[in-house]
Amino acid sequence: MTAAPDHPKDPVLWSGAIAFAFLALCQIRLGIPSAPYFDEVHYLPAARALLEDPRIVNQEHPLLGKIILAEGIALFGDNPQGWRSFPALAGAVALFAFMRAMWFASLSRFAALACGVLLASSFPLFIHARIAMLDIFMVCFAMIALWLCAAALREPASARWRLALAGVALGCAMGSKWNVLPIAVLPGLAFLAIRLRAVGLRFLTDKATAPIPGMTLVEAGVCLGLLPLATYALTFFPAFFYRENPLTIGTFVEYHQRMIELQEMVKQPHPYQSQWWQWVGNLRAIWYLYEPVDGAQRGILLLGNPLTMIAGLPALAWCAWQGLWRRNRAALAVALLYAASLGLWIVAAKPVQFYYHYFLPSCFLAAALALALDAAWKAGWRRASLGTIAASCALFAYFYPILSAAPLGDPQDFLRWAWIPGWR
Repeated sequence: MTAAPDHPKDPVLWSGAIAFAFLALCQIRLGIPSAPYFDEVHYLPAARALLEDPRIVNQEHPLLGKIILAEGIALFGDNPQGWRSFPALAGAVALFAFMRAMWFASLSRFAALACGVLLASSFPLFIHARIAMLDIFMVCFAMIALWLCAAALREPASARWRLALAGVALGCAMGSKWNVLPIAVLPGLAFLAIRLRAVGLRFLTDKATAPIPGMTLVEAGVCLGLLPLATYALTFFPAFFYRENPLTIGTFVEYHQRMIELQEMVKQPHPYQSQWWQWVGNLRAIWYLYEPVDGAQRGILLLGNPLTMIAGLPALAWCAWQGLWRRNRAALAVALLYAASLGLWIVAAKPVQFYYHYFLPSCFLAAALALALDAAWKAGWRRASLGTIAASCALFAYFYPILSAAPLGDPQDFLRWAWIPGWR
């Protein structure tokens, strides 16, 4: 008899459990340091300004992330819990959404769950889920958009509302930080490329073919093109009612020109600045904190997991090969997302760059490693696959004291983790 087709079980509950465990881990010492640190000194005054006397502060970035920080302060108070609760929640949501995106893209339980564990233990997500910066909101909305896009491709009957919500999420991601722009345009371009390849010159009117049967290119363009732009514009709506220098229709474009100027004008060298190739090699870290604070010597080091950041590179090459020559769409998507998000910083006119710009590409690096380990798992190399994931978690546990501001022994304790000069 013919064997029954394989119907893998959706790991949604396990994904939720991993995200909840991550959120719980983020709560440990979330209030330490008790004073603003690193770039919180820029974003918290901007959030307070929105509450006390609404006006534009920290103009080099869009408003939405600062509005969310302001809401946290309004709900929980102007204290560490108020500053960092929403970033922690956004980190957990981003983790869950990325696992859901991997599930719908691959239909592999192992790949989805491995993706979650590898991303949670990759360091950058954990660090940014515990600090009041804008990057975590950008990543959160981007992952929600990818989840909805992947689900729309897998379940065409619900594609319209999923892509519409994906468009809103992309607009919110852009409204949090511009780093996501290369990712925001990819879903629409991918739809266009696949439809062109399927039907040629009939791409504008045909709706019976890939990537989503029943949806025309015009509909997809509205969802993935116009709706993100409209949502992005709406994130600035409160600024039109500020008492001091409110935006107008005429000054909206000027405001964005000023944002670009501010992004490009910082040219003074910084001790922690780095270049994209150093991020790829995990060669240059940033100490967000290293000083006596709250009764002890403490540190917070932004670094990539030494295992996954390096092992992810050959996995990324494997994904590119699988996508181009084996027609593995999930692998190709991961490779393109990584290339686009990193490529921005290779060509960007911003002269001073930092390792936290690698946050978004590092997420796709974890996804690439998850897909490669999934292939190894299916090929029978189960100990190697599980061992790699366990090793990633073990390294997270080893570095945990300087990821979570734990009390350290003395001012020279950082040498236990500063393995190379670029980590000091």
